[in-house]
Amino acid sequence: MSQNKLIPDLNCDLGEGMGNDALLMPFLGSCSIACGGHVGNGENMLQSLLLAKELGVKVGAHPSFPDKINFGRVLIQIEEEELYQSLLDQIKEFKFICDGLKMKMYHIKAHGALYNHAAKDPKTAALIVRLIKDNFPDSYLYCPPKSEIFARAVKENLNIKVELFADRTYQEDFSLLPRSLPNALLTNPKEVLNQVKNIVNLGKVRSNTGKFIPAQGDTLCIHGDNPNALEILKSITEEFDS
Repeated sequence: MSQNKLIPDLNCDLGEGMGNDALLMPFLGSCSIACGGHVGNGENMLQSLLLAKELGVKVGAHPSFPDKINFGRVLIQIEEEELYQSLLDQIKEFKFICDGLKMKMYHIKAHGALYNHAAKDPKTAALIVRLIKDNFPDSYLYCPPKSEIFARAVKENLNIKVELFADRTYQEDFSLLPRSLPNALLTNPKEVLNQVKNIVNLGKVRSNTGKFIPAQGDTLCIHGDNPNALEILKSITEEFDS
């Protein structure tokens, strides 16, 4: 008999042109759909949302720095209000399509460099929290624990879902190992499953130095652009369903 505890919600970042949304969606409780900042457009959003509606998967907006050239994974220089307006436009378009399908925009999750920067930079964290509080107060914010954006969201009484990454390597300060470094993205399904079991059963994650650090969350992310995303989701589901 399995000794595993209940696994949190599994989520993926989808609508990013990987062509695997339909394969991954059946394993998910929620998904974050690209809304034009780093990739995607209205038609892409619509197709991902229709699939999520069919399968009963909760949906969220996945806004980014307006930077398609670098897929939103590079920190760019941009004025605060220009960033605010770009993110607002991205999320509003996503919500407009959701409303047309009579779907609830369950959450908002920043993408890539914006997600990582908001975890460390108080100004960016405050900007995102202000945007959600002023415009989308009924949606959850997916954010990392022990971060600037988490602290700001708590202070502003925002709805929060703490997110942990099943397929990314953590550093001792709980930041993610930069993707430019080896082993930053875990692609071996066995390695990812071990990380998930550590999180769920032990409440800890093994850092890149080998040290275990406390880690508890409400949702676990597997990246949709992980080359083994489908195999990873299957292995997690099989392990915890058993």
